[in-house]
Amino acid sequence: MNEKILKLMERGSKVLGCKYAIMGGAMTWISESNLTSALSNAGLFGVLASGAMDGDLLKNELIETQKKTDKNFGVNIIVMNPKIHDLIDVCGEKKVSHVILAGGIPDKSIIDKIHSYGSQVIAFAPALAIAKRLFKQNVDALVIEGHEAGGHVGALSTLVLIQDILLNLKEYPIFVAGGILRGEIVASLLKLGAAGCQLGTVFACCKESTAHENFKKAFLRASGRDAVLPVQLDKRFNILPVRALRNVASDEFVEKQREVLEKFNKGEIVADNGKLSLEHFWAGSLRRAVKEGDTERGSLMSGQIVELVKEELSIQEIINRILTEAENFLNSNS
Repeated sequence: MNEKILKLMERGSKVLGCKYAIMGGAMTWISESNLTSALSNAGLFGVLASGAMDGDLLKNELIETQKKTDKNFGVNIIVMNPKIHDLIDVCGEKKVSHVILAGGIPDKSIIDKIHSYGSQVIAFAPALAIAKRLFKQNVDALVIEGHEAGGHVGALSTLVLIQDILLNLKEYPIFVAGGILRGEIVASLLKLGAAGCQLGTVFACCKESTAHENFKKAFLRASGRDAVLPVQLDKRFNILPVRALRNVASDEFVEKQREVLEKFNKGEIVADNGKLSLEHFWAGSLRRAVKEGDTERGSLMSGQIVELVKEELSIQEIINRILTEAENFLNSNS
């Protein structure tokens, strides 16, 4: 059973060191030790989100994760984080198998430093030229994430990125993210040359997720049309767009953006510090929703695939459904 889909996953599974070539999306406050270890224990590849952590917090979370699983998992680190070197050192100290670099294009020195600890490097690429450059700088794999994904997203849809990057770089391991849930899509992407896929939204409200019940319920009753991007107030100050379910927090972010812009225009802050303060806003707002259950003033980061997430399932139930759908699709097209 599932022989055909597992065969297609072999390449990605080898890169990740797990049974199924499916990565968990890194979701701040959600992708902590419980969910990360549960995903890896189920044969997938859990990814710990370090977005709201300093070195000490990350070390404690890694200790907890490693108590719960002896399987491979990754740590997602935001490239613009001023403490990136501290976080990398902690990953090296705790012998993390993979580091995933997100939220920017990493310098080669960062890639080399991670490799020096014996860890593999996975990065995000928003365009073909950047993908080529990152592979020349020796990243071990890439994730291409479409505009329809949750949280921080790029400008292009998954379908465009598949044609722009995946189909032109089939010789390299590339994982596809954004708007993916059904097994038929996973199988099709693997047949097109993808090493695997990354799923986030469906795991945010799975049974193993420790997110507040209010948070999960908001996902289960949401429409994909509710997952929107914030308005950008000034083209000179490019914000990192964050897709989330529309609520009061969406309006508060616009006000926060206006406040940061005013300081930027007065020369009181530089652009990078302004963007980092917006990141801190999202991290705090997300905690309010995930941990405290405030679904009005807390951020509900979600992909448009929330349209298809209508029940709280276990990780095993989710992967079983994906594998069955994929295998049936492959059998019907053989």
